[in-house]
Amino acid sequence: QVQLLESGGGLAQAGGSLRLSCAVSGSRFTANAMGWYRQAPGKQREMVAVMNAAGTMNYGGSVKDRFVISRDNAKNTAYLDMNNLRAEDTAVYYCLAVVRLEDAEAYKDYWGQGTQVTVSS
Repeated sequence: QVQLLESGGGLAQAGGSLRLSCAVSGSRFTANAMGWYRQAPGKQREMVAVMNAAGTMNYGGSVKDRFVISRDNAKNTAYLDMNNLRAEDTAVYYCLAVVRLEDAEAYKDYWGQGTQVTVSS
């Protein structure tokens, strides 16, 4: 089984920065894509940033040039540096890891429990 542990959410002022971390742990597995989605009250969940194992990154349009995703493959940990935060970045951020267990044929999506990010204007 695989578990995702998120950390780093909290309160920030507009223009400030926060860093999220997501560590994947469990039995033998291979992690492909890792990243974050977010969901604000009354809105659909949207992609924030995703990086695959080869290092290819994709960003949501509203965070491009402000957020930076990175990962440490040796630690199976992904990071999201959020800079120049805006009030509209306020949401619950969910970590996603696309993982294949050693005895499985297919990759499967695993989600973290979510961490609240609140930006005050």
